[in-house]
Amino acid sequence: MRLVFAGTPEVAVPSLSAIADSRHELVGVVTRPDARAGRGRRVLRSPAASWADEHGIEVRTPRRPSDEEFLGWLRDTAPDCVPVVAYGALVPQSALEIPAHGWVNLHFSLLPAWRGAAPVQHAVLHGDEVTGASVFELEKGMDTGPVYGSLTEPVRPTDTSGDLLGRLAIAGADLLVAVLDAIEDGTARAVPQPADGVSLAPKVTVEDARVRWDDPAFAVDRRVRACTPAPGAWTTFRDERIKVLPVALGDSDAALAPGELAVHRTEVLVGTASAAVRLDQVQPAGKKPMAATDWARGARVSPGDRFA
Repeated sequence: MRLVFAGTPEVAVPSLSAIADSRHELVGVVTRPDARAGRGRRVLRSPAASWADEHGIEVRTPRRPSDEEFLGWLRDTAPDCVPVVAYGALVPQSALEIPAHGWVNLHFSLLPAWRGAAPVQHAVLHGDEVTGASVFELEKGMDTGPVYGSLTEPVRPTDTSGDLLGRLAIAGADLLVAVLDAIEDGTARAVPQPADGVSLAPKVTVEDARVRWDDPAFAVDRRVRACTPAPGAWTTFRDERIKVLPVALGDSDAALAPGELAVHRTEVLVGTASAAVRLDQVQPAGKKPMAATDWARGARVSPGDRFA
């Protein structure tokens, strides 16, 4: 089949590469426009656009996929199907109707669970033991289309969202290509999603990523891992923001109030609503990640000091 790929972040690149290596013809890539990023606020190409540039594939970056210029290009390009991975914009019906086999989306959850922008983060945040990926037919609703196929993936006790998403991106790329093969062969069957089991996964905001030390230890651990690497779990110390990297759940019997710090020679403990957790690394504003013990010595943490 002739394919136009739609995707933007790094997590889309494994699928893009797998499609390029498949029996199908990759004739274009649609991605979000170049954007400013990083400390220097430089204008950067998306990872999908950068991959396409390196491989000589035409790139389109419409501000909105409803733009008439883009729709005209898509009609002229005449793809049989548009595979999608984390494109980042709502696709209008006028664009969905152009390919003969529609737009086929790889989503990182077992639909209908965790429909929305942040399925992996919510799976970690809510303590799911198993998640997965689904390939479904894109339609106007939010991740509501019929499903062509899925796979499962265990959520490991120490997984961050980044860890889990990395594994799902690789496994999901193979699933996406298998579905595209089946569509071309005429053997693909899309099954409507069940009405039960629907859950929503909206974007995780910076405020969502603030650590609640008055939560129990297991919830603190989940929140930090869910927000790593993005948007980054954080707290404040002496009115300054500090990023918290994954903590360790231990068997400490230290009697610490929520957020209270206890500094020892080889570890830094923080109180929660249940047991204390051990800090591994933290990242003060404007600095690189560092061992929590080094930070505590430099900050001159005193008995009774606490995170807000």
